[in-house]
Amino acid sequence: MRQPFKLAIGMALLSMMNGIAGCATAGTAFTLTSPALEDGGRLPADLKCTRDGGEGLSPPLEWTGLPAGTKSLALIMHHYPRGTVEGRDAPSQYWLLWNIPADTQAIPKGNPASIGDEGSDKDGNFTGYTPPCSPGAAVHEYTITLYALDAAPDTLPDHDSIAVDWAAMITAIEGTVIDQSSLTFRN
Repeated sequence: MRQPFKLAIGMALLSMMNGIAGCATAGTAFTLTSPALEDGGRLPADLKCTRDGGEGLSPPLEWTGLPAGTKSLALIMHHYPRGTVEGRDAPSQYWLLWNIPADTQAIPKGNPASIGDEGSDKDGNFTGYTPPCSPGAAVHEYTITLYALDAAPDTLPDHDSIAVDWAAMITAIEGTVIDQSSLTFRN
């Protein structure tokens, strides 16, 4: 029985799903990597926002060990700004991507083929990727999570949409996540 959940419960459930779903995955573990990012490392200069001298393009991503039964993929890149708390507050969204075909194994730098459908940027002005542009000297941690889904999110449109924000995305993938894999970086 599917029941709607609140943001706090939703984040907790999605975090726990990695361990639970990972137990059921046979063979190679579902793993998200990037040829440009080291998990936990610093964001390379070319991937920073244009204000900070970068190209402002999304990082190249690759994955292996897709779980059996995967019908679609979804991706969320987020960051919890100072003063917000994971599990209580919605994070800042930097990239929302859904309807990624299950046979896709990578997204090149900048997503030039427009793989999948994109939601609202961080500021809610456009659809697509928002490059990290951290203010001041403080270091911020960003997380990219790839979700293997047993069905495409049926409550999201089949096109880019500024109306899709983090909460809409989390709600749409609820109950369809088979497994997930995350990659973090600092800027």
